Amino acid sequence: MEIGQKVKVLRLRDRVPAPIVKRLGQIGTIEGYKMTDGSSVGIVVKFDDNFSTWFFEDELKLVQ
Repeated sequence: MEIGQKVKVLRLRDRVPAPIVKRLGQIGTIEGYKMTDGSSVGIVVKFDDNFSTWFFEDELKLVQ
């Protein structure tokens, strides 16, 4: 997954706050990466309403 690509939020691994749960099924644009726990890299996704947060790669799917 590369910066600028469109992705869809498929699932959430962990319990998260309501504003993030609302993103399930939505499409956003990859805007960067984030180190998570030292062994994983999260993907920062920005949505059309300018809200951005990070997800694990297996929570996202590339869209055309």
